[in-house]
Amino acid sequence: RTGLRSRFGRYWRIVRCLRGSVGIKSIHPGEAELAREEMASRLADTVPERTFQYQNSLPPLPVPSLEGSLSKYLDAVHPFASETEFKATVDIVRKFREGVGKELHQKLLQRAQDKRNWLEEWWLDTAYLEVRIPSQLNVNFGGPGPYLEHFWPPAEGNSLQRTSVITWHTLQYWDLLRTERLAPQKAGKTPLDMDQFRMLYSTCKVPGVKKDTIRNYFKTVSEGPCPSHLVVMCRGRIFTFDALFDGQILSPPELLRQLSSVKQRCEAEPEGDGVAALTSDERTRWAKAREHLISIDPHNKMILETIQSSMFVISLDESKPYSSPENYTNLTAAALTGDPSIRWGDKSYNSIAFSDGTFGSTCD
Repeated sequence: RTGLRSRFGRYWRIVRCLRGSVGIKSIHPGEAELAREEMASRLADTVPERTFQYQNSLPPLPVPSLEGSLSKYLDAVHPFASETEFKATVDIVRKFREGVGKELHQKLLQRAQDKRNWLEEWWLDTAYLEVRIPSQLNVNFGGPGPYLEHFWPPAEGNSLQRTSVITWHTLQYWDLLRTERLAPQKAGKTPLDMDQFRMLYSTCKVPGVKKDTIRNYFKTVSEGPCPSHLVVMCRGRIFTFDALFDGQILSPPELLRQLSSVKQRCEAEPEGDGVAALTSDERTRWAKAREHLISIDPHNKMILETIQSSMFVISLDESKPYSSPENYTNLTAAALTGDPSIRWGDKSYNSIAFSDGTFGSTCD
């Protein structure tokens, strides 16, 4: 508030200067204009750039030249080919460039006239959504939390406390995106595409028999309401709670209370069915299993929707994979190949809390 009052005070002084200039014959006409320009400049300086404000003004993805693409192709294959093989490849590329390559390049140029990104749909479908191998090991990426030795070395008995703090910080970043207070990334003064930031939260891949789909539920404040619940997985069971109360993010102690409740219940009851393990299966089998779950009870569809739309998943893992500051291999392997009953392999973000107070994550 103090900062705002100080800024408005500056603007008020400028306004008073402008008002005082009215009717004063001796003031130079250019001075009032300079004052107006100064006020406009200061106002512009205090209005921050919104996260997604440049999305509609970004240039379309250019189509690289045919000659350039073929040259890069030859550079890429050269180290792996013998002299005879490379000579034959050069001849094939020449025939392609002089023949069907020209026709195909014209079709690319024509496609680029109708789409801002002529490659995106093909890339998503062919390299991602139509792939049938299990995502958990072949598509997802994961690794350790970047705050281990220097901040939170392994320690027994404080995993939930640390998880509540990490979750709170992750929710703060969600709030920056939702309110568009995260500055757009730039290369120099050129804005970069920020669309992927929309996919960080409340995003999930949904399996299909032949092709998967991406469901994104995230919205900025200006776009409308969006999900604000978290999903917690522990011992094969799935829980959910809202991370906001009266529009405010829960505090770390409030988050700890929720996580402790989940942990206590799981320790007092048998392990759950571990439905999440299905997400690590081959895609078509997982799609058919999902359809079967919905056919058993329509309520299952709502449960699946709750998981899909959640901000992210918190996995309470009872293993202790950490080994040493010099070697994160075990921890990374545990994040990617650990207990599948507490990892939803299709979520954009799984935050994994190990029982020794260390952390990992997996992302689709």
